[in-house]
Amino acid sequence: MPITKVSEEELKDQRLFIRRVCAVIHVFDHKPLAYTHSYGCQQNVSDGEKLDGMLADMGFGFTDTPDNADLVLYNTCAVRENAENRVFGNVGALKHLKEKNPDMVIAVCGCMVQQEHIAERMHKRFPYVDLIFGTHVLHKFPELLYSIYEKRKRVVCIPESDGVVAEGLPVRRESSFRASVPIMYGCNNFCTYCVVPKVRGRERSREPESVISEVRGLIEKGYKEILLLGQNVNSYGKGGDVDFPELLRKLDAIDGEFVISFMTSHPRDCSHELIDVIADSRHISHHLHLPVQSGSDRILKLMNRHYDTKRYLDLVQYARSRIADIQLTTDIIVGFPGEQRDDFDKTLELMKAVKYDSAFTFIYSRREGTKAAEMDDPVPDEEKGKWFRELLDVQGAIGEKAYEKYVGMTLRVLCEGRGRTDGKLLTGKSRQNIIVDFVGDDGLLGSFVDVKITKSLPWALVGEVVK
Repeated sequence: MPITKVSEEELKDQRLFIRRVCAVIHVFDHKPLAYTHSYGCQQNVSDGEKLDGMLADMGFGFTDTPDNADLVLYNTCAVRENAENRVFGNVGALKHLKEKNPDMVIAVCGCMVQQEHIAERMHKRFPYVDLIFGTHVLHKFPELLYSIYEKRKRVVCIPESDGVVAEGLPVRRESSFRASVPIMYGCNNFCTYCVVPKVRGRERSREPESVISEVRGLIEKGYKEILLLGQNVNSYGKGGDVDFPELLRKLDAIDGEFVISFMTSHPRDCSHELIDVIADSRHISHHLHLPVQSGSDRILKLMNRHYDTKRYLDLVQYARSRIADIQLTTDIIVGFPGEQRDDFDKTLELMKAVKYDSAFTFIYSRREGTKAAEMDDPVPDEEKGKWFRELLDVQGAIGEKAYEKYVGMTLRVLCEGRGRTDGKLLTGKSRQNIIVDFVGDDGLLGSFVDVKITKSLPWALVGEVVK
């Protein structure tokens, strides 16, 4: 399927609208402030950085509270019901601010409102929300915002689309040494519990030259960690000359002191070749996040995951044979419709066999419009809660021992900020993506240091800088 790339002419139009908004807010008696918040995954955070970049180019400053903001923007997530409920609650809390400041612009965008039933609910329930727009028109934010200021009427823009690729949008990054780089958008897997294909569109990959150029530019500016993003990075470049392992080879060939990580890998498309590239690389993180979701082949089939536990365990065993210090993490859903105790026991068995360093675990969340939402779900929530707590206990016992092997070793760590275990310490992540806390001064922020590990915790390591 051909990729719809936003034309340079359309991007030029948006730059014109940026200047128009800048002219409108220039007449304010103060520098206008924006409060923005992105919910959910790293892809949403990356989108939020682009929205912030456009706002900065339009002349906005930023504030960490909506109380004194001239514009509030929520960039939403649709993966779980709890995330949607938080958005509704936070938007509801803005009503009194809008009453005090009628000129405040309130905007809601992203995956959540890309769903028609959610957009309708937002429009009817919150009449003081000025702008509602979906995932496929993020690049048109300047035009949409200008329309609000020019016409003083509500705008809703949620077109149905298979998705687009917009290059060259301004970015206001949250960090001066860590950067996220989307390499592809959308998903073609249609897992039965997931709304991502509905809200993000079909898979579409950026051109490798664009990705390589962006990464090289970031490294030249001093960025030390590059996170490659995609709903399924292993599908990058399908049908083209450069697939994901080849893209990683080209990025790894760039000179400099940096680390490349990526998320998320789908076991369906993960390959021995990819693992070989990681094993033989200079810069790629020795961390593989490989969501299994369930240890039951019956449930995996109901989920439409396109692999079985035998295939999954083969990938795990090969990864451990090629990369001795590989850090393995996963996602697991408890209580999928139709899951029985026997299915759940198989998930526990798989966890004990793999011995994940950590796991992101969730109780199944029904998503309207997915096939799983139509399936029979006879197991009561109380029982699912018991299973979930049992799962946490099993992973907790595994996690307590996961990091013990690193005590006495020296790890290369990118210093990121103040410590997780003690605010007097600094913290960073190793090439294995493990949190490491250590004694040091703020002058180390944004640099790599060698840390000898002296203590292990269930979720982190503690050590001292090697002079």
